[in-house]
Amino acid sequence: MADEPVIVIGAGPAGTRAAQRLVQAGLRPVVIDENDRQGGQIYRRQPENFHRAPEKLYGTEAAKASSLHTDFDLLRPHIDYRPGTTVWGVSNEGLMTVRGQDVTIVPFSRVIITSGATDRIMPVPGWTTPGAYSLGAAQIALKAQACAIGRKPVFMGTGPLLYLVAWQYLQAGVKPAAVLDTSALSTRMRGLRRMASRARVVANGVRYMANLARAGVRLHAGITPRAIEGSNNQVSGVVWRDSRGKLRHAACDAVGMGYGLRSETQLADLLKCEFIFDPCFTQWRPHVDRNGRTSRPDVYLAGDGVLLRGADAAEAAGQLAACAVLRDGGHVVADTEFTQLHETLTVMNRFGRGLAEAFPWPAHLARALPDDTVVCRCENITAGEIRRAAGELDAPEMNRAKALTRPGMGRCQGRMCGLAAAEILAAARNVPVREVGRLRTAAPVKPLPLNCTVRS
Repeated sequence: MADEPVIVIGAGPAGTRAAQRLVQAGLRPVVIDENDRQGGQIYRRQPENFHRAPEKLYGTEAAKASSLHTDFDLLRPHIDYRPGTTVWGVSNEGLMTVRGQDVTIVPFSRVIITSGATDRIMPVPGWTTPGAYSLGAAQIALKAQACAIGRKPVFMGTGPLLYLVAWQYLQAGVKPAAVLDTSALSTRMRGLRRMASRARVVANGVRYMANLARAGVRLHAGITPRAIEGSNNQVSGVVWRDSRGKLRHAACDAVGMGYGLRSETQLADLLKCEFIFDPCFTQWRPHVDRNGRTSRPDVYLAGDGVLLRGADAAEAAGQLAACAVLRDGGHVVADTEFTQLHETLTVMNRFGRGLAEAFPWPAHLARALPDDTVVCRCENITAGEIRRAAGELDAPEMNRAKALTRPGMGRCQGRMCGLAAAEILAAARNVPVREVGRLRTAAPVKPLPLNCTVRS
């Protein structure tokens, strides 16, 4: 397959910079983008007929978003760009893609996966009520559709995205009813030591919070979610305990939830890359060297799809992975370029781990979920059924629990429920969460139309 093209999967910050570096070396990569327009999630472009100011969409990162968009537009004549295309499987002949109803197998010499990340979700009683969304979905509605998830939403979870999305809604003229953060102020201060390596980014986050507070949005830290209420088949409120243990309530017509991010690793799994458990982020991820090489000599990873460090780090990691591809393919790449990128990412690594410390995944909430709480939405599997798998059915790890009681068996393959289900299973068996493993991926990683046509 040496004569086949280099494939870049994803056109967010990491994918754009990877493609740019490959083009600079004289290659014409194939860029496969699930979205209809380049930018990824963080720098998602608005539709062409929308004309909102970048400052309203991207806040303090507007200049970076505009720069990434402009640079990609300049790349278009030099790449084979395939928007609206999903990589859903892998065969001996190459990557299996679908666009509309057309299935195509794309051969490759090497592939750089920049699949990004999705919301890390913590179930709560009532979270399947219409009007409950992930933070990412709330952001997509605002950026790509110019609409809000509600007139009076509550945003609940933890992490910087929680405040960014709330601020973006405020800028769009929608005042959130409240922002509820499971991380305590004292916890955030513990992470500040590492986060101080990027003081400007911290200052931007504080500015978002200050703007929300000045607008009269209630900000609560150290909360414990209790339930999402609904009436007439629609979200009507959120119940939580505050940091002092007092039961509180906020009326609302929508909820946006997210507890940090989880890496999109399904394609790396299908390509048989080695995985390791990352105790900092308490999730499994593909094992890569410092340049993005995986255990497979033709597969490279960059961005939040392998390490959760944010958009700036993704840009540097995308360029670094492209440099590794070029060097492995016999191109000359100066050592100084590797050194400079490594130095940049060293700072980003420190900051990313500071964020994980400041806004931790609240595993204890999964362990304390009532038995009748739905965990796997696709298959309507409750926390009690997962505990039954752990005990009565003696399932020692996630794939056995999946076989016996079906969590993660549905169309999302555990993207929404997998991490919380693992916490429930581990707690029920009284073992560390890493011991219950991770859900294995099966093709298709995304649903396919039944009337697909295979094209060469």
